[in-house]
Amino acid sequence: MNTQKFSDPLDFIRLCPPFDQLPPQGLQTLEKSLEVAYLPAGTRVLEEGGKSSNHLYLIRKGSVRLERGGKVVMQLEEGDLFGYPSLLSQDAPAFDVIAEEDLLAYRWPAETFRTLMEYPGFAQFFTQGLAERLHKAVQPESTYLNVDFSLPIRQVVSRPAVFVPRGYTVQQAAQLMRQHRISSVLVMGDPVGILTDRDLRNRVLAEGLPPNTPVEQVMSTPLKTLAASSSLFEALSFMMAHDIHHLPLTEEGRIIGVVTDTVFLHQQARSPLYLARRLERSEDPEQLQGYGLELAGVIENLLNGGLGAAEIGRAVSTLNDLLLYRLLRLAEQKLGPPPTPYAWIVFGSEGRMEQTLLTDQDNALIYAQPSPQAAHYFPQLAEFVVKGLLSAGFPLCPGGYMATNWHKPLADWLQLFREWIERPTPEALLESAIFFDFRPLHSSLDLSVLREAVGQARSNQRFLAQLARSALEFRPPLTLFRQIRQDEAGLDLKKSGITPIVSLARLYALAAGSEAVSTPERLKAAAQAGTLSEETALTLAEAFAFLLRLRLREQLQAFRKGQPVGNRVRLETLSPLERHHLREAFLAIREAQEATRLSFRTDQLG
Repeated sequence: MNTQKFSDPLDFIRLCPPFDQLPPQGLQTLEKSLEVAYLPAGTRVLEEGGKSSNHLYLIRKGSVRLERGGKVVMQLEEGDLFGYPSLLSQDAPAFDVIAEEDLLAYRWPAETFRTLMEYPGFAQFFTQGLAERLHKAVQPESTYLNVDFSLPIRQVVSRPAVFVPRGYTVQQAAQLMRQHRISSVLVMGDPVGILTDRDLRNRVLAEGLPPNTPVEQVMSTPLKTLAASSSLFEALSFMMAHDIHHLPLTEEGRIIGVVTDTVFLHQQARSPLYLARRLERSEDPEQLQGYGLELAGVIENLLNGGLGAAEIGRAVSTLNDLLLYRLLRLAEQKLGPPPTPYAWIVFGSEGRMEQTLLTDQDNALIYAQPSPQAAHYFPQLAEFVVKGLLSAGFPLCPGGYMATNWHKPLADWLQLFREWIERPTPEALLESAIFFDFRPLHSSLDLSVLREAVGQARSNQRFLAQLARSALEFRPPLTLFRQIRQDEAGLDLKKSGITPIVSLARLYALAAGSEAVSTPERLKAAAQAGTLSEETALTLAEAFAFLLRLRLREQLQAFRKGQPVGNRVRLETLSPLERHHLREAFLAIREAQEATRLSFRTDQLG
């Protein structure tokens, strides 16, 4: 942190947890009793077993080490607190607290501490668990721009739905729509139908049907509906997934209104639905150029709209899926129908639906039966789609994990999956970690045999143990005294936090026999099956969300500046609160990795 930018102690203090939770009145109390302590290196501030602490300390500059029995157990630095365990318990300090270097600290007497503990937000810091604190850390501070996607979709319903009886003609329905200035009517009956302005254009006028055509002849049914209590983001995802423009909302078993995609389209180029509609209209891969730039705008809009990185990842994956559907349809139009059923699969972060800004391609192709026709057709299809993705902004995979290299009959894939599990060499572990996160798209082929093969890993202890060891490859960069280390280029959030959590989630979900693919779902499945404690799963899930959001924010900043998008962040650019949460996240990961090492006895593996 740049210590020069805080001329007023309160400017620094109010950024540090839990002082950031205090209301103005609490900050006034804080300021009135603020003491500044200058302590030279070597000063013993608190003594193990000695007099109980009379102050709450906040380190402004310098560091202290905590010792027990003469052994160093922890080091605290700028933004860290000490003295409060003794204040809370009224017992003697459990550690010696010694100034490691010249120390500048802010401190408050016990009376002030007790007064501040009356503020719930302040008190919760000392009483709530790590997972809960990390969860709060990833909540958006504001929704200063555009739409708040966490709001219930019901709030945008402006009028009741308009119904027409069966037997109404399309002309009568159109007149009613004009009268009410709406773009759809619902058609009574069982099931209920819907007639939209698009239906009138495409199914009536374009087909040359007369004005007296009954509405039930051209309506859409059954309705695709959503609960009115759903969030705007859930509604957006639902409309994108089902490719619909009108969404009837239900409440207590009845339809209370219809929302249209204009709710989301008013932001035009920064709306996921606008981008989805543009993908639908693309007739040539060349028209997909600029997709990556538009997607970045959409992501920024969603982030500012209050969505978490996990939700943004799902929205982005849905858009990327639509892009792939479009490319595959264009490929089939060019090459003709496929000679045998096939599945296009994505894996890695795209397979887990955790991708945000465009990263390297990770895809492959599986087809049903080998034949000379298939050997000729599918390499061409793969080439067409991979080039289309490149044109859209997806870089080629440096490792070559793309369908142009990985297109095989299902039987060959099944054999590969089984070999990776039976003979877990380093290369097999790498490829199983990649491909076991697969998600099929545009699939006319049943891949259940591959899921079953992955499920068999649960009973192969040798494979799980080797997978456990590979999950320990990347470690959080913490010093012996729990301080975060960074190199000249900063801190790599992917290697130091995101990848370890993804790897642990994959391991424990496989051990549980779960088919879940996303990291949060895998952690949840592992906790439900008992392969991972509920507390550890929850803490890792919150740490994962925090790290994803932090990385996404840094990536968007780099993208706006025209700089390369990466995974690194510099510690000095983070607030004290963010550094605090980052260290807590790393500590949780390190603890989970240590438990994994012991549980799977990875030290004893050959």
